[in-house]
Amino acid sequence: MPLKMHQESLPELNLTSMIDVLFLLIIFFLAGTQFTEMERQIRLEVPRVGNAQGLPSAAARRVINVYADGEIVVDGQTCSLDQLRARLAEELQQTPELTVLVRGDGNTSLQDAAAVFAACADAGVRDMGMSAKSGLRR
Repeated sequence: MPLKMHQESLPELNLTSMIDVLFLLIIFFLAGTQFTEMERQIRLEVPRVGNAQGLPSAAARRVINVYADGEIVVDGQTCSLDQLRARLAEELQQTPELTVLVRGDGNTSLQDAAAVFAACADAGVRDMGMSAKSGLRR
């Protein structure tokens, strides 16, 4: 009586799903790197202080950049104090819990930064902060 030989099939490993996840992770990290790089390209050197703390996350936050020459930039657009005041007042109607973060260049005059804070207060913003890095500059 002849013996029947059963050939065992080798297990197959389907890598399609793992490759899909890998590509999604690559895209995610590339996009995150682009956003970080865009923020670094802003020609702004925020001041350093000894005990700077991060802001708690806010539902709606508006970042205002104040450059050394007094230029005010919001969302990549240069604006005057009057335009800033009007824009913030309009945004406050849509988002009452609006938080404003002022990123002033380390060489910005205190007068320019104070004028931006005054414009924010005139618009009705109650929650304002200023960006700084930890560690004193030597």
